[in-house]
Amino acid sequence: MQTRILICTDLDRTLLPNGSQPESPGARDIFRRLVSRPEVTLAYVSGRHRELVEEAIREYDLPVPDWVIGDVGTTIYRAGAAEWLHWAAWEDDIATDWHGLMAKDLRPLFDDLPDLRLQEEAKQNRFKLSYYLSMHCDAKALRQEMASRLEARNLAASLIYSEDEAAATGLLDVLPARATKLHALEFLMLHQDFDVGNTVFAGDSGNDLPVIVSRIPSVLVANAERTVVGQAQVLIEQISNQVAFYLARGGFLGMNGNYCAGILEGIAHYLPETRHWMAEDHED
Repeated sequence: MQTRILICTDLDRTLLPNGSQPESPGARDIFRRLVSRPEVTLAYVSGRHRELVEEAIREYDLPVPDWVIGDVGTTIYRAGAAEWLHWAAWEDDIATDWHGLMAKDLRPLFDDLPDLRLQEEAKQNRFKLSYYLSMHCDAKALRQEMASRLEARNLAASLIYSEDEAAATGLLDVLPARATKLHALEFLMLHQDFDVGNTVFAGDSGNDLPVIVSRIPSVLVANAERTVVGQAQVLIEQISNQVAFYLARGGFLGMNGNYCAGILEGIAHYLPETRHWMAEDHED
């Protein structure tokens, strides 16, 4: 039996049932009871900034997490019931990628690219430059052009693309190279003494892919974007990392595998000792 477990999950369309597919009734109740156990540390890993994470917790009656990795990996907070504490050591770690520059300093590099539209100021931060783009544009070619401009200035960056299906728009984040969800999660695991044997991550979209295809045991919920499922399967095959990848398909505890049900299914797959905890809750 594991004495400590780290459960990490994306929010929108992973833990939050805000996609077009149906949610299994009672799934969030089982999740809430599971993460309340003393063995479990809970981290939300989201593209949302702090205020929007807090809004989601209130709106969907979510458990308050122990940690929040926000802004697509550019911020980390120690959360819990008390005041959230900003983890400055993480920003110090990623700042070297841009040699003292901040996100606003990078905007002029891309001002002439017509397919890019800056997201609202609330969605920007020191190390996150975020754009909307049409889902009809050539996102791959656009990222290649942006990457070449950054490389020409010796700026180490990640370009993370995902799609908001509900809003029918593309989302593109320019981040320091080490500021992905993956590197933030690895930083958290290292400093809180977790490893791949007692950590599970759940996601659904393109900005979750770096974690999904990593050595960290990960689950794609059943409602994940079909393009993301295909990309993940190809990458997993290329690197022979099937042991750390699970695609929820439904059936666990009679649930459909979407959203929270998929998270629970993935946790049970990687950590079978948790099954009886969830089964007891389901019977209740």
